[in-house]
Amino acid sequence: MKRPHLASLGLAALALLPVAAFAGPTVAAAEKQPLNLHAIGMFFVFVLATLAITWWAARQTRSTSDFYTAGGGISGFQNGLAIAGDYMSAATLLGLSSLMFAKGYDGFVYTVAFFVGWPLITFLMAERLRNLGRFTFADIVSYRLDQTRIRTFAAFGSLTVVCCYLVVQMVGAGQLIKLLFGLDYPVAVMVVGALMLVYVIFGGMIATTWVQIIKAVLLLAGGTTLALLAMAEFGFSYSTLATRAVDTHAIGQAIMGPGSMLADPFNAASMSLGLVFGIAGLPHILMRFFTVPNAKEARKSVFYATGFIGFFFLVVATLGFAAIVIVGSDPQYFVGGDTRGALIGGGNMVAMHLAKAVGGNLFLGFLSAVAFATILAVVSGLALAGASAISHDLYATVLKKGQASEKDEMRMTRLATVGLGIVAILLGILFEKQNVAFLVGLTFGVAASTNFPVLIMAMYWKGLTTKGALCGGIAGLVSAMLLVILSPAVWVTVLGNAKAIFPYDHPALISMPLAFLVIVVVSKLDRSARAARERAAFDDQFVRAQTGLGSAAAVAH
Repeated sequence: MKRPHLASLGLAALALLPVAAFAGPTVAAAEKQPLNLHAIGMFFVFVLATLAITWWAARQTRSTSDFYTAGGGISGFQNGLAIAGDYMSAATLLGLSSLMFAKGYDGFVYTVAFFVGWPLITFLMAERLRNLGRFTFADIVSYRLDQTRIRTFAAFGSLTVVCCYLVVQMVGAGQLIKLLFGLDYPVAVMVVGALMLVYVIFGGMIATTWVQIIKAVLLLAGGTTLALLAMAEFGFSYSTLATRAVDTHAIGQAIMGPGSMLADPFNAASMSLGLVFGIAGLPHILMRFFTVPNAKEARKSVFYATGFIGFFFLVVATLGFAAIVIVGSDPQYFVGGDTRGALIGGGNMVAMHLAKAVGGNLFLGFLSAVAFATILAVVSGLALAGASAISHDLYATVLKKGQASEKDEMRMTRLATVGLGIVAILLGILFEKQNVAFLVGLTFGVAASTNFPVLIMAMYWKGLTTKGALCGGIAGLVSAMLLVILSPAVWVTVLGNAKAIFPYDHPALISMPLAFLVIVVVSKLDRSARAARERAAFDDQFVRAQTGLGSAAAVAH
């Protein structure tokens, strides 16, 4: 494979990173490349397999429960793999391994930040999510609060997160398909959008779940194989790997200690808050807890997902350190053959160079196909979460007051999916040459500052009222968006100003505490009769949260 192709692939994947710090500057508009036959062959195998799954899933999808939650019939192990597939990405493989390659210990700390939110979900949220919810997290938030206002707010919060994340995914997906097939960028985005629509409209959650499972298995297999091939160079000894990495790296022993990335305590803390609590507010992740039959399987889902994700991140850390030696000491991977200079294709090409070094072009083609599988799976999950917010929360519950028939709701769901698909395609084309880093920061900032505070308070605090939830959620949403706009990612890079008004990239350290504070203060000050009824209804909610009595049962297919 030609190296210009590798460079563009790295830039495309970089657009998918779930942290603004990795999203880089602008997603470069890659030139059309010669066909990558290895990747194209594997790409077609994957697409045909998933279309077969969609055909099968369409025959199983007979109700709104089937469409939104696969009838609640997914096992804990299967759902754990699907959750891992939703969260792991090929861009994580590329970006985090590159960070480990460049920064050592700093990169490992960043990797850990991705992971530590899962125990929070396991112990505080998984069981109550399954027992209280049905299709969306708005079911939980509105359980004892005003249905119309809370569901409207929750739907718009979810759609904000979904649309921001969809844009980032579509830009990267379009660049990748453009590279694999030599297509024009708009055509490439339309191809991705069309495949997404097929999976979601016809297969619903059943098809999306199995696409996620396949993607997770491919990514775990690809990353593990690459790590084993790389570690064979060191006799499978981490001690040997660490010693040679220190000897090879330009900064030597310093890669084993904290460095510049952790120098600013505010930015480090804000980033950590956004990552840890943003996970617990992502609608497409929360939606997965309604696909299992009971709370026990929900807990098992997170247990398995945590294991898969933790293992994957350890693999990524291994790849980063192995690349320091294998890639970092080989002049063929550096511009001008200078191992102290820049990597060919940019700093995020470490994993791809490592794949070529230990596995050749065939293995590199496999990783390219896995990258596409990753993107398509995430896009499908996001589209389903957004469509459910529109059809279930806004249409069926708010507009129709719960009187919509299943047929009407399913029709609205498919229309909403088409609408989201068109929006995603248009925004993907519009943002082709724009900096999308701020959208990633906004995604996690909004999730941590809007969805998470309202959700966790609804589940655990008896004193929560509708007014408190609305005011706190809006405060978190507005402050997160405003701080992202005033940050260097937008104010300087996008708008071209000389200096950012808000000097940090991540808003969560300000916007999330603000949301909690407003929720508590407004709820405490609310002395209305409705507020009294909402507080009194907590006891009934608590019983159901603990026992699952009255929660939706799984559907047998």
